[in-house]
Amino acid sequence: MTNKPLYVIGIDVGTTSIKGMLVNSSGEIAAFGKQEYVLETGEGDVCELDAEVYWEVTCQIIRKLIQDANVDLKLITGIAFSSQGETLIVVDADGKPLRKAIVWLDNRSVDEAEEIKSHFDEQLIMDVTGQPETLPSWPATRMLWLKKNEPFVFQQAGKYLLVEDFLMYRLTGKYVTEHSISSSTLYLDISKKQWWSEMLDFIGVTEDQLPMLMQSGKVVGVLTPEAAQATELNETTLCITGAYDHPAGAIGSGNIHNGDATLTIGASMAMCNVIEKPLFDRSLCLPCQCHAIEGLYFLHAYGPTAGMVLKWFKDEFGQLETLEAESSNADVYDLLMLEAANVPVGSDGLLALPHLSGTGSPEYNAKAKGVFAGITLGMNKGHFIRAIIESVSLMIRHNLEAMKSNGIDVKVIHVLGGASKSALWNQVLADVTGLPVVTLQNAENAVMGACLLAAVGVGMFDNLETACQTFVKTNTQFDPDESNHEIYNNVYKKYVSLYESLESYWN
Repeated sequence: MTNKPLYVIGIDVGTTSIKGMLVNSSGEIAAFGKQEYVLETGEGDVCELDAEVYWEVTCQIIRKLIQDANVDLKLITGIAFSSQGETLIVVDADGKPLRKAIVWLDNRSVDEAEEIKSHFDEQLIMDVTGQPETLPSWPATRMLWLKKNEPFVFQQAGKYLLVEDFLMYRLTGKYVTEHSISSSTLYLDISKKQWWSEMLDFIGVTEDQLPMLMQSGKVVGVLTPEAAQATELNETTLCITGAYDHPAGAIGSGNIHNGDATLTIGASMAMCNVIEKPLFDRSLCLPCQCHAIEGLYFLHAYGPTAGMVLKWFKDEFGQLETLEAESSNADVYDLLMLEAANVPVGSDGLLALPHLSGTGSPEYNAKAKGVFAGITLGMNKGHFIRAIIESVSLMIRHNLEAMKSNGIDVKVIHVLGGASKSALWNQVLADVTGLPVVTLQNAENAVMGACLLAAVGVGMFDNLETACQTFVKTNTQFDPDESNHEIYNNVYKKYVSLYESLESYWN
């Protein structure tokens, strides 16, 4: 029995890049790699990529991890994927792609989405698949498009795969998928965890043309000789079922319990809320999908403009701060935060709506616009910066309140993304929501989530709870200030009232 640490590999297959991480059993990152690729776009909202690119870049990343870490290959015990959803890869009976992958951003199947909506009641679709809207990004609509527009591909289709499925097949020769990645296909029954036969019959696809469903974190098999040669991994390395990137990121941040939320504030806002039972309320407009953790689900709240609002303000009105940052080798956003920190809680009554590209959940109003209300003489740039920070936090609270009205209580927020680097923004978020906000040492949470699933799958840990205690390292916790929270309770009421008063104006 060796005393040397064992290793696992996590691979995150994003929209335009693939990231990889090699982690040992103590949770130490031995190597990290990233490689980008360019999508092929065209008229008619076409967005494609040669499926082999996913495999070739994955192999390159794995080889780089091995080279950089210089570890004994026999000590690398498992590999799992975190993956983008909805991207469809069609292979023939021999597993060869019949055409380029149709990337999730592709919107060519608008007519087919409408055809499905006209055939199936929207509440029925929600009750079965957890999807409140029928969009052209769902693979079911793409299958129908192929049936009409590329009949040869449709007739020769041996299997319909998602990116994670395709890569697991290339590693093991087995056709498998898992519940979280398949939740947004529009042909998975998320409650029964089985394929929805009525949808498949409507499209003209059989269950035999789909991979076998498995739970995340389970052994698929060992590597084929061809895969071992391409990756330079040992043939004894186990491939483990991974997860859709959102729940993978949640796991990678330690968000594994009912009542936890993972919040990413980058250009946009995305929140992954863990729940114990599926929620099928269409009025919330929140997709409900299978979590990578057995027995759990998650809601996916979204706001199109979050940090983007601050970037817009910086670009248009922060020229002085930009010049100062360049001359002093400082971060311009740090300088903006210093100005905001000098403004009282509530921005002296200045209130913003951060909807520069319409609203996301829970309203989904594409006509909504950004607003500053309550401007008075004596206000300075810092007031507007703080009002923006507060408005994004108020938008997040609005989503949390909508969930709370449906019996979903969040207890802690794990915050990721660019905003998580700002102590001021984290404290404002805690004060506005009244919840503790936790930041993390490792920002690559989706890759870490894949590593965690691999570690549990190979038996390195008995469960995710233990694995997270070792792998996930928190940075700082921001607890809400009760007096500030009371002030923000009144600000939140005004925020909701301001939005509601302008709905008729926008429409």
